[in-house]
Amino acid sequence: MTTAVIALERFEDEARRLAAAIEGEFLPYAPDVFERAFAGFDRIVALMSAGIAVRKCAPLLVTKWQDPAVVVVSPDLRFAVPVLGGHHGANDLAREIGAAIGAVPVISTATEALGRPCVEGVAAATGTVIANPPSTLPVNAAMLDGDVPVYTVGGPAIVVASSAVSVLVRGGEYVVGVGCRRGVPAAAVEAAIRSALAEAGVGQDEVLVYATTEKKRDEPGLRDGVAALGGVLLCLPDRTLNALTPPSPSRAGLIGLVGVAEPAVLALARRGELVLKKHVYGDVTVAIGR
Repeated sequence: MTTAVIALERFEDEARRLAAAIEGEFLPYAPDVFERAFAGFDRIVALMSAGIAVRKCAPLLVTKWQDPAVVVVSPDLRFAVPVLGGHHGANDLAREIGAAIGAVPVISTATEALGRPCVEGVAAATGTVIANPPSTLPVNAAMLDGDVPVYTVGGPAIVVASSAVSVLVRGGEYVVGVGCRRGVPAAAVEAAIRSALAEAGVGQDEVLVYATTEKKRDEPGLRDGVAALGGVLLCLPDRTLNALTPPSPSRAGLIGLVGVAEPAVLALARRGELVLKKHVYGDVTVAIGR
């Protein structure tokens, strides 16, 4: 993790001490300093008023899955306040600052403030990645009200998940979306995916999850083809796929969908970036993103 400590000139001495204490890099305040910090650091500490930091960060925000964690430290070094990415490193950074210089971490995320677990915490504890990030909102809300069960599924496996189920997996950063015609053999699915991965320059071990429509959950060729690759196949609800606008036309309208492969990728990829648009390999369609 790389950490930047940004401060106005009048607080430079305090900022340098803080940067040394948490093994960060001091960046003197300048008009473009937040743009540079967002581009080059995982964590940002702003030694200044919260208003300045928030206004500078606001135009740079993309999603909480991509933005760096941001903590504001009051100029008197008394408080460390996570303002962005609480569950994504800012709360931990605030506690780290507190341990290093005695500042009080001001934690406002509901689950942590109330002493409840959160999906992001479970993922961190288990060394997994959240395959379907939008699910964290309803699941974390449920965790505020009571215990939410955690199930372990051995693979190869197919997981049919609603929008209120968080799927945690071990793997890389890429999502592979797969569509197919009914009755396609497993060998064809496996070969199509291998071809797509090779074309995109993505290693099999870099795939986080494979995804398709829930309409294909009973398709043995798709299931077995992904299993042959040692992957986890996530079946997404129709409403999840239809909430997206894929860049390529699709014949999936015949089954009531805007698409399968590309929308499945866009629904799960953290960066929302397609590295391989929909390619058709015989009876199988594959798209890859991250």
